[in-house]
Amino acid sequence: MPLTDTPPSVPQKPRRGRPRGAPDASLAHQSLIRAGLEHLTEKGYSSVGVDEILKAARVPKGSFYHYFRNKADFGLALIEAYDTYFARLLDQAFLDGSLAPLARLRLFTRMAEEGMARHGFRRGCLVGNLGQEMGALPDDFRAALIGVLETWQRRTAQLFREAQACGELSADHDPDALAEAFWIGWEGAILRAKLELRPDPLHSFTRTFGRHFVTRTQE
Repeated sequence: MPLTDTPPSVPQKPRRGRPRGAPDASLAHQSLIRAGLEHLTEKGYSSVGVDEILKAARVPKGSFYHYFRNKADFGLALIEAYDTYFARLLDQAFLDGSLAPLARLRLFTRMAEEGMARHGFRRGCLVGNLGQEMGALPDDFRAALIGVLETWQRRTAQLFREAQACGELSADHDPDALAEAFWIGWEGAILRAKLELRPDPLHSFTRTFGRHFVTRTQE
């Protein structure tokens, strides 16, 4: 899921004094996080260097090492910032009480497609991108990425339980298994849309998933 607004900064305890000539500390940190998320959602972790982030953020190198020990530390901070950003996005769709539960899920997928379209389908999901690179990443990234995915799955499972409670989704479904299947399929659709630079994979996935709901609830 690409960025559609300015993600929140993750609070960091400064490791030493403010670098000489650095911009305001909070602005510098926010600029680094935003530049990192923009570059990693498009290019991935391994192909982006610290110097490229510094240039995009327009902050001196001292500002980077004021907040982060190294690139790996920065990567973990980006995962945390993306998780915070994404929680807001899910809130916007999943907590919309004016819509039925499954309509809220469809709202989320539309919002995701619109976000990708704004960037020409060149930016994908940070979690999906990093998962593809996991063999070359520090091992502590694995637990962080799995934790984020499990949080998304739990929230989606709760949405499916609400759909069952109002008769919109068959009670035969296991909400947890269905939520896991949704995110496995959705992350794959995001990767394919980024590869093809078009929304068709997203449409294909949502149609297939939607037909599954309709078929089971009509039985």
